[in-house]
Amino acid sequence: MARDFYEVLGVARNADQSEIQRAYRKLARQHHPDVNKDPSAEARFKDISEAYDVLSDPEQRKRYDAFGEDFRRVPPEVSPEEWRRARAYAGAAPGGGQGAGGPFRSGGVRFTDVDEDIDLEDLLGGIFGGRGRTPRGPMPGADQEFEAEISVEEAYHGTQRSLTITGPDGQRTLDVNIPAGVVDGQRIRLRGQGGRGTGSGEPGDLYLIIRIAPHPRYRVSGRDLYGPLPLSPWEAALGGAVPVETPGGSATVNVPAGTSSGRRLRLKGRGLPKRRGEPGDFYAEAQIKVPTSLSAEERRLFEELRERSAFNPRDQR
Repeated sequence: MARDFYEVLGVARNADQSEIQRAYRKLARQHHPDVNKDPSAEARFKDISEAYDVLSDPEQRKRYDAFGEDFRRVPPEVSPEEWRRARAYAGAAPGGGQGAGGPFRSGGVRFTDVDEDIDLEDLLGGIFGGRGRTPRGPMPGADQEFEAEISVEEAYHGTQRSLTITGPDGQRTLDVNIPAGVVDGQRIRLRGQGGRGTGSGEPGDLYLIIRIAPHPRYRVSGRDLYGPLPLSPWEAALGGAVPVETPGGSATVNVPAGTSSGRRLRLKGRGLPKRRGEPGDFYAEAQIKVPTSLSAEERRLFEELRERSAFNPRDQR
């Protein structure tokens, strides 16, 4: 039996989407093969990705809760109640019983293992008058999902990825153009690049899910970007035009006189672009820096300022 997806991510069955996403991102960073060199990391990362793909999709999660590990095999028109009856019937069939694995639990409902000699399609068709039987004619291929991690700069400018996808049809490589302005969690549809259909059935689609990697300089919130704005004490006190680095290149921000650390100064439209519509904004966050070593003249001036100034940063109202 496959591992329970909730256990894989370490979340409760009633976890909301934000909890599921936080758990996934934490585990993905720990077990990504590029970071974790343990031989088992790649397999663990695949388990984590599969669990997240299912539990982050409301429709797939609903079916998983209802049908357990068989959620991909159960025809859409079969209800959970009909599935319970089918599983119970399999347990009562000659040679069925509980089998070596015994009963199992999925979605809070107790089922009995279907004996391997019983064909699932024939079983459903026999009980429900053919309603659950998979058509023997052409069938479309299944949709597939693949995650691509990119940097903030790549999200801003656009990039390319060469994806190696392993599936029932073997391995294949796709060269994909990722457009400028994608956001974290965005799904890009690649029509006809999913699983192969049977007979003359159309292939499914491949959905590329974008993940923006943590950045040492920038933070991302939707299309808005946040980055540091280092200031000297005199720049913060006197104000003025100061250069700031953004993913789109150097820009200039007007610093008001009397700016303290932590103040955010907005550069409208300098966040992630948007193909149709308004781009995000860039927020420069003031960080006042002081020299680590002083020349004799600098020390004299700072000492004079200390003697003359009435400013007390601990007495602010």
